[in-house]
Amino acid sequence: MYPIAPQGGLGLAMISGNYKYLINGCYRIPFTAFCLLSCCLIWQGCASKAAPATAKKGEGGGAAPVTVTKVVQKDVPVDIQVVGNVESCLTVSIKSQVAGELTRVYFHEGDFVKKGDPLFDIDKRMLESQLNQSQANLAKDEAAQGLAEANLARDEANEKYAQSEADRYSKMLEKGLVSKEQAEQFRTNAEAVSAAVRADRAAIRSATAAINATRAAVEYAKVMLGYTSILSPLDGRTGNLNVKQGNVVAASTTELITINQVQPIYVTFSVPETELPSVKKGQMVMAVSQDDSSSPEIGELAFIDNSVDATTGTIRLKGIFPNLDHKLWPGEFVRVTLRLATESNALIVPNQAVQTGQDGSYVFVVKPDRTVESRPVVTGVRVDQDLVIEKGLQVGETVVTEGQLRLAPGSRVQMGGGSGSSPRGTGGAPRGNRAGR
Repeated sequence: MYPIAPQGGLGLAMISGNYKYLINGCYRIPFTAFCLLSCCLIWQGCASKAAPATAKKGEGGGAAPVTVTKVVQKDVPVDIQVVGNVESCLTVSIKSQVAGELTRVYFHEGDFVKKGDPLFDIDKRMLESQLNQSQANLAKDEAAQGLAEANLARDEANEKYAQSEADRYSKMLEKGLVSKEQAEQFRTNAEAVSAAVRADRAAIRSATAAINATRAAVEYAKVMLGYTSILSPLDGRTGNLNVKQGNVVAASTTELITINQVQPIYVTFSVPETELPSVKKGQMVMAVSQDDSSSPEIGELAFIDNSVDATTGTIRLKGIFPNLDHKLWPGEFVRVTLRLATESNALIVPNQAVQTGQDGSYVFVVKPDRTVESRPVVTGVRVDQDLVIEKGLQVGETVVTEGQLRLAPGSRVQMGGGSGSSPRGTGGAPRGNRAGR
């Protein structure tokens, strides 16, 4: 064929065989050849569009590689996870009950102390002198009591003799042997001796009262002297020392140090009021520091408040922990897990096996012929990285955990690593944490 310049128009003319046609100065192609060429072009375009349409998701490319696992059955603990605050079961502020110079400190700040361990010594010389003075007064009063008792014994003997003489002279007066004056003299003498006896007895009672008062003063002086040696009232850990050795402390006003009991120890936390029916004393409580991934401290629920906080809708609880390793410190914020119950024979799958679609949660279940079906499921509580399936699966069924994006119902799969593996999840299930992916 040869291109020939057109005459009187645009385009190219073609010479093919014996066919030459010229319209308006141009050569033209036969109509039959034009129709054949058009059909070929249309057929090729339709074929190129039909090919992708027939290649459905998961078909035409062989089996899709996936990771699978088995549905397992186990007992699942139902937990509530909240943030709590550690507080000491017993906190004691140590103050001096006597005034004086702080002469000795027996510990270092932050030391652990036992009940009865010496903590401080206060200057005791003034109180010792007061005790000695009280003891001397007691001895003096006891001596006065002894003298009064001796006088009483003497006067009682004189009273007996004077009374007998007065009686004898009275009888003699009746017989006219003595004068009336002599008889009255002996009677008056007897009455005077009796009055002396009564005075001696009163002196003894006064001396006894003085002795009791002096003994009380002695006991008081001993108690005050005992306050000069301050002992630890509990087992615990000392804090910051507010008064250093050599300073003078005032009675009952100066706080020397604070001791916190850390064995056992409380953790205070709050849970929603809706969980109150499930909360009971003695339930297991676990606590761990915010940045600690080691094993938690295990205790039990020891206190349930008597009212719900109306502003927050929560109720205050306390768990008590042995804290043998001193992992929990007063004032620290910790993660708390309260175990409410245990769900028996629950079906467990990994969290990533559950997908979320327009109709809710579903999983891809691998059938014996290595094809998959999309199965709707009802999820329950979360157990670490796994989910409880309440409805839709049976124990032992195989579900897809990775590669779901390449699947559609009926797709054939090639099972890779993880086949037959069991779901993880040995920890508790946070209450109400229901989710799919």
